[in-house]
Amino acid sequence: MQIVGLDHVQLAMPRGKESQARAFYSDILGMPEVPKPASLAGRGGVWFERGVVKIHLGVEDEFRAARKAHPAIVVTDLGELKTTLAANGYEVLEDTGIPGVVRAFSHDPFGNRIEFIQDGTLSGHNN
Repeated sequence: MQIVGLDHVQLAMPRGKESQARAFYSDILGMPEVPKPASLAGRGGVWFERGVVKIHLGVEDEFRAARKAHPAIVVTDLGELKTTLAANGYEVLEDTGIPGVVRAFSHDPFGNRIEFIQDGTLSGHNN
């Protein structure tokens, strides 16, 4: 047996906040929404996918944001994204903890931590 890939990352969100999820993941990050299977649609939440990057947000009634655990998303223009996030009221925290890796952190509308990494700066690094 070998692990051959990662299908998606699931984050939690509060019930009834799908419009806020769409505004962040689709409008700001540019990840198109994809329909959930009919068997899961009634549970609430929303799924976003761009290429192999898949983030599914599921409703959690006793929601608590993931403040440490997080997905790390590789982007083509971290500078542009940081500007866009800040212009939309999201705090951006730059991080230089890994030499040669250009990255920053922010939070989605629900407080879930999201890491963004500049494409091309991960070569030779394991994080």
